[in-house]
Amino acid sequence: MFKNAIKLDQRVAIYVPATDNVNEAVDNTAMVESCAKMLSNFFGGATIQPGRGAWVSDRDGLVLEDTTIVYAYCTAEDLENHAADVEAFALAMKRDMHQEAVSVEINRELYII
Repeated sequence: MFKNAIKLDQRVAIYVPATDNVNEAVDNTAMVESCAKMLSNFFGGATIQPGRGAWVSDRDGLVLEDTTIVYAYCTAEDLENHAADVEAFALAMKRDMHQEAVSVEINRELYII
């Protein structure tokens, strides 16, 4: 379509929670920055977007929380080369933030990890 452009047709998004232990609000700034740095290192840049999420916890029922979506666009080759790294980051974030689950979106498909 564009003669002088690089086509990045893959999208990777990580939803960074703003709670710890399911429903205790925390400052997620450091985790958001870590996520943005990781995606930028792998894919050349990232975008940070605020959001508001809702989900049902087995323990606490409906949980409403602020969340931050950090996403990057990349090539299929870069995504294949770094998918395991993105998953490892998500698993570490889940552990470190004491989450029941975290969300990673790849090309409009959501993975609950």
